[in-house]
Amino acid sequence: MTVAASPPSAPLLTTPLNALHLELGARMVPFAGYSMPVQYPAGLMAEHHHTRQAAGLFDVSHMGQLRLVGPDAAAAFERLMPVDVMGLGLHKQRYGLLLNEAGGIIDDLMFVNRDAANGGDIFVIVNGACKHGDLAHIQAHIGSRCQVEPQFDRALLALQGPQAVTALTRLLPSVAQLVFMTGMPAQWEGADLYITRSGYTGEDGFEISLPAHSAEAFARALLAQPEVQPIGLGARNSLRLESGLCLYGQDIDTTTSPIEAGLNWAIQKVRRSGGARAGGFLGAETVLGQLDGHLALTRKRVGLIALERVPVREHVALHSEAGQPVGEVTSGLLGPSANQPVAMAYVQAEYAAVGTRVNAMVRGKPVRMQVSALPFVPTRYYRGPI
Repeated sequence: MTVAASPPSAPLLTTPLNALHLELGARMVPFAGYSMPVQYPAGLMAEHHHTRQAAGLFDVSHMGQLRLVGPDAAAAFERLMPVDVMGLGLHKQRYGLLLNEAGGIIDDLMFVNRDAANGGDIFVIVNGACKHGDLAHIQAHIGSRCQVEPQFDRALLALQGPQAVTALTRLLPSVAQLVFMTGMPAQWEGADLYITRSGYTGEDGFEISLPAHSAEAFARALLAQPEVQPIGLGARNSLRLESGLCLYGQDIDTTTSPIEAGLNWAIQKVRRSGGARAGGFLGAETVLGQLDGHLALTRKRVGLIALERVPVREHVALHSEAGQPVGEVTSGLLGPSANQPVAMAYVQAEYAAVGTRVNAMVRGKPVRMQVSALPFVPTRYYRGPI
């Protein structure tokens, strides 16, 4: 995991849970301009396994929250992303990609249609290191078509794991009705919350947006549940990597297109060539050209499993078995649940097929790796009763 360093002159920001992190013995590190907990005394491995087995509470208040308000908000937002915004149902959530004119990824995000009164209300969560740039980008392109309201003062908590629903329903029984990628407003001790059944661990779970002044009390109420333990950024990184999920700034950035990144699934049929609202978004010529096969892909994001028990980290060069450079690792570690070294990388297109062998050059020595399907660990999102 890359930790975003702040300039020496810029003091680190803190989240509303900073005092609680220190009380719980967290090791704090700079991340996206904030002082954030990387792990607690239990350690990364224990935190990772606890989230997979029970429920982990993550402070993700460094991320950016904003609202797009107005009857033209959905149509305007589609100008910036290759995804279906206008067709999204009430309180339904979707993964989105902000693109530049060249089809590069400015940020990845989550958004929800919260329009309860036909006035237009799209709730957006963006990455912490990108939030000010995202806000400026959105305002510059569609600020004349809808109100763009930053809510950077709100807190955001993620409760993740198979027992997250058990813990959260003790505080808010109505959340049990939610399924993956849906949301609802709620009230807790007078505070206005918005809860989605989603997250970035591959597990069932929830993300809770709430006022900063209520965050510590709510976090303590969750931590009082027997299933819940606090989890830091270290385990959040290992959980998302095992689930094949991209980290912005490492696995995707302005130099990568959604198609190179293997995010074709995020582009709904209605926005593709031949769809009712095809194209019309920034970078459409490149993205649809690559998607349709008119523009050749020179590289693709792949999963890799090491055939030796040697962790392979980001920025490690990949060579073909003949010794030619073919790519670079973007994320990598020893997967605690996978119980083997796993990584994501960009490789030349001809090396992207599952089963292809490559060598990771770790301190000058080749480590044998094999292209693998993603995710490395099966996801367990809750999609409703079977």
